[in-house]
Amino acid sequence: MRIVVQRCKSAAVTVNGETVGAIGSGLLLLVGVTHEDTEKDAQWLADKLVGLRIFEDDQGKMNLSVADTGGEVLSVSQFTLYSDCRTGKRPSFMAAARPELAEPLYETFNAMLRAKGLRVETGRFGAMMDVSLVNWGPVTLIVDSRGK
Repeated sequence: MRIVVQRCKSAAVTVNGETVGAIGSGLLLLVGVTHEDTEKDAQWLADKLVGLRIFEDDQGKMNLSVADTGGEVLSVSQFTLYSDCRTGKRPSFMAAARPELAEPLYETFNAMLRAKGLRVETGRFGAMMDVSLVNWGPVTLIVDSRGK
């Protein structure tokens, strides 16, 4: 699994003009799933993200996690994170998992974050979504379970 993590002051996702998920301060997660991913990948990422220290403490150092700050999470499925742009002009998405594998694993990942006490909002899996955020910092990281 591959996740683009964006520290934000606020974020929201809309589908057909309807807001389906919105948060205040916290993390916007763009979540991609590939064919080999398992619940172990989801668990590793949930553990990593709940404790990832990217929020500033009183001294201005990144020493606090989203859990420490009481922040929220907006999790958005993003199959294009597994695009391959090495050849041609049109990306290939062959490395992205099919929906029947990706959706349950994405939902399991979100449930794992909730089980750790985080408030988690989501987009709508497989839908055309408009995502907006106020990126705080900006701070943007890529976390991949293949690198664990």
